Amino acid sequence: MKITILPVGTVDRKVLAKIANDLLSIFPRSSCLISRDTLPIPAGAYNVSRRQYLSEMILRDIRRYAEEHASERPLSRFLGVVDVDIYAPGLNFIFGEAEFLGKAALISLYRLKPEFYGKPSNWSLFTHRAVKEAVHEIGHTLGLRHCSNPTCVMHFSLHIGMTDMKREDFCPLCRRRVEEYIGRYEP
Repeated sequence: MKITILPVGTVDRKVLAKIANDLLSIFPRSSCLISRDTLPIPAGAYNVSRRQYLSEMILRDIRRYAEEHASERPLSRFLGVVDVDIYAPGLNFIFGEAEFLGKAALISLYRLKPEFYGKPSNWSLFTHRAVKEAVHEIGHTLGLRHCSNPTCVMHFSLHIGMTDMKREDFCPLCRRRVEEYIGRYEP
């Protein structure tokens, strides 16, 4: 699988490098690179009354980018990373969103920072959260739905405490599904 991390707006490159490095340990037969391109945050995505950005508009731009830049490999995935607060209709906020069985995924770093919750800055905690969300959203692009195992990276997080309880990797059942899916496309 080829994973391209695509910054959307202003994003710390050190965080992107950490995500890229850790994704290689979760998806060991993959390549992961950080795009030199940066997508702008769509102006129309900002909701003034909520002071948040509509994720589906950002994901749409990532999808367009993926369509233009995807290699011939069927397992090319594009992970957009943004550092603004995002939401989806009907939800107060989301940590990320992805196209189910698609090429595009999105995570937001905004609510993953301990400082958001009034805690001191903690690089390790912050980057662990970012990697978990990246793996989770890429999992959706590989056909995984939410898992009932609360320690599996595919478990749905209603709040940051649930994200902190999860591991960075898949439970055995979800790992098997990922391997089966990838095995259909890459020997």
